[in-house]
Amino acid sequence: MTALLVVLVIILFGVAVWQMNKIFQLSKTEGPDNASEIANDKDNNFNGYMMMGFAIFTYLLLIYCFWEWGDVLLPKAASEHGAKIDNLMYISMALIFVVGFFTLWLLSYFSFKYRGRKGQRAVFFADNDKLEFIWTIIPVIVLAGLIIYGLFTWTDIMNVNDEDDPMIVELYAYQFDWRARYSGDDNTLGEANVRLIEGVNQLGVDASDPNAQDDVVVNELHLPVGRKVIFKMRSQDVLHSAYMPHFRAQMNCVPGMITQFSFTPSVTTEDMRRDEEVTGKVGRINKLRRDKSKVLVEKGDEGLEPYVFDYMLLCNKICGTNHYNMQMKIIVESQEEYEAWMKTQPTIAEALKK
Repeated sequence: MTALLVVLVIILFGVAVWQMNKIFQLSKTEGPDNASEIANDKDNNFNGYMMMGFAIFTYLLLIYCFWEWGDVLLPKAASEHGAKIDNLMYISMALIFVVGFFTLWLLSYFSFKYRGRKGQRAVFFADNDKLEFIWTIIPVIVLAGLIIYGLFTWTDIMNVNDEDDPMIVELYAYQFDWRARYSGDDNTLGEANVRLIEGVNQLGVDASDPNAQDDVVVNELHLPVGRKVIFKMRSQDVLHSAYMPHFRAQMNCVPGMITQFSFTPSVTTEDMRRDEEVTGKVGRINKLRRDKSKVLVEKGDEGLEPYVFDYMLLCNKICGTNHYNMQMKIIVESQEEYEAWMKTQPTIAEALKK
């Protein structure tokens, strides 16, 4: 990969030198007899039609991309705030799409219509206060509206009231895995420090802190549906990012500090598995896996197991060589199922006694 990048840099450097040489040659051109590098009507017509062709090609490519890959987007949001995040994204993408669509057409059409012709001189306006005001104030209004809408959305997501009875859970990131620490019956996390990491105490929890005695450390995250969760996030080594795409949640995990994100799960894992959009995606994935398995079996391999949908916690920062495999399964279930699972998990006090 490094050798390929070096070759590409050398090629780009050569192209840049060649273009600079052409510019220097044009700057030294004198007299009508030395005009081979000056564009004529044939060149201008060719470039004008090419600009129109480029616009048409881009539109056709856009249509093809929507047709071919329009079904690879995430399914419906599985958190209460997710719909707000989706609306903000749809509005932003719609504005970008409309502006890009018409801007590309205008640039291409004007390049074609006003292409150079022999004997025709370009007409320009040195300034136009009215036009400059219009194309300045419109983006200002649109961007201000998006920013204000985004700020209100972010405030609604992060605003946690004591009436919500939020559950406190720590997400601990390290190369290249996750651990979750539940705050126990007192709903208060015990103190922790990376300097205390030793043996089974992988998170550096202060065993002498009374609040830490009932904490529970797991490598599979279970969440009760309909209850708000406040995630306290730490990193042991480098910058990670806790990304839960189906819940529209993401927050950086920064070494030396605690970051926070909260949301309320609204769809259980089983309900999401029964969703028509999800079942369609799972079916397409398993078809690809079956085709791949046929090739592997022919080579003497056992093939691939069928894919089953699960919520996932991923790292969304390139944190090292095994970054792609840094993930943890999330199970959203009923309050009763969550409590039954929690009873089977040892507390930190019990784990340290073993």
